Order: sequence, then C-alpha cells, then structure tokens
Amino acid sequence: MKKLSILALAAIVFAACGGNKSTSNAEEADSLKSFEQEQIEASIKMHFDSIAAEFSKIDQPNFVKETENGIALTKEEKQVKPTYLLAPSVADEATTLAEKYRVLAALNVDKRIANLYEMPVEDFDKAITKLAADIDDPSFKDIEDKGSIFETSSDLYKAMEDNGRINYFWQIASAALVEQLYIVSQNKDKFLSTFTDETAANVTFRIILILDATNRLSQYDPEIAPVAAAMTPLEHLNATSVNELKAQMDDMKAEIEAARKALVK
Repeated sequence: MKKLSILALAAIVFAACGGNKSTSNAEEADSLKSFEQEQIEASIKMHFDSIAAEFSKIDQPNFVKETENGIALTKEEKQVKPTYLLAPSVADEATTLAEKYRVLAALNVDKRIANLYEMPVEDFDKAITKLAADIDDPSFKDIEDKGSIFETSSDLYKAMEDNGRINYFWQIASAALVEQLYIVSQNKDKFLSTFTDETAANVTFRIILILDATNRLSQYDPEIAPVAAAMTPLEHLNATSVNELKAQMDDMKAEIEAARKALVK
C-alpha cells in the first residue's frame, strides 16, 4: 500500500470538483486546489491520528496478557484444552497481504491463550514468523516480540504510518479484536471474570473506533471494505458494564462467529 493511499479520498474529492477551466485561470485554480487539498489531507490525517491515539490508550484485556496481571487458571482448568483456537496452518491459507495481516494478528491472540493453558506453541511461533516474513513490513523491525503485534500500540501505528502501511494497522486491529471477542464468547464466565465495568466499556469502545476508521477507509480502499462490513453488526455490542456485555454476547454469539469467519478464513 503506498504511503499516500490514505489520502486518496481527498484526491477523489478534487477530481469531482474539476470541470473546464480557461487557460488564463489554470494556474490560479491549480494553486487554490493545491492549498485546499493540503487542508483536506491534513484534516483526514488528524482524524485518523486521533482515532489511533484513542485506540492505543485502551488497555488489553487480562486474558491476553503475559504478565503477572494476566488471568490465572487453576490446574484443573488447564487440563481442559480449548478446541476453538485457530490451527496455525491457517497461515498457509492466507493469500492476500490483507489476509496475512489479519491472520497474523489472530494467531498472536490465540498463542496467548495457548500459553495460558500451557499448550505447545511451537507451531504458532513458526506460523507467526512465516507470516511476518511474508508480509515483510519494516514497521515490525523494532518489535522484539512479534507476538505482541496484535496489541496495536501507538508506536506500531507511527511506524506503519512512516512505512506506508497505515491501512493495514486497521486490518490488525480489527482481526485482533474480533478474535478476542470470539474467545470470550466461548468461555464468558472465565474470561469475563477479571473484567471491570470500565474494561467492558473499553471493549465496546474499540468497536466504535474501528468502525469509524474502517468505514472511512472503505470509501477508497477495497481491501478494508469487507472488514467494515464484517464489523458493522458488532456495533450493537455497546455495553457499559460486565453484566450488559455478558448478556449482549449471549445474544450476538452468531454475529461474532460470522465476523471471525469473514476476517480469518
């Protein structure tokens, strides 16, 4: 994706405003057009920067943390291994660059869950390494742990912006969030046990931010349009408390599964 692709919408706006111009007015019109284009491009960039900044402030749920603040499982719970995680071989099925970014994010989330249950993660590591190599995104160069890519930090956003990969930041963010929602929907009692009302509200706020970004980007980026379409039904997850989130996820389990299938095939 070219670095200026995020500004293509601005170019479309100006193309529509063209019309026939006399030769004598051409330079003046071009000068005005250039100034207006700079203003619109700056406005577009500012809006996406604002969305990303808000997104990066939101803490990750405890069940995907690999720190002492992460969720704890009992010995008995660890014996019942999850059957809902993606097979690492799904990495071989991703063909487009957008699909590779999404699968990379989802496998990173699933690796955290596999670690949580003390499952072997070698195949996850191999798949993640392969995808990162296939993607060849210089934004990942300074990320020591490729398994943290799904966390979508402000540093990752800035690096992807600098390297002309900013559209794919939202591919990562969307797939990571949907995979987390899918995992929660499989074992709500356990994975929501460490949620506070603020955590629940933050999860649904992520959906709003992603939809804002992907809907705007989908006006010119055909690769992100399916992401926006897959995420749209999830806007009905608007909980402000743990109890609300649990009830809404019960009602929307099918929509969450459909979004996952659409993003990670």
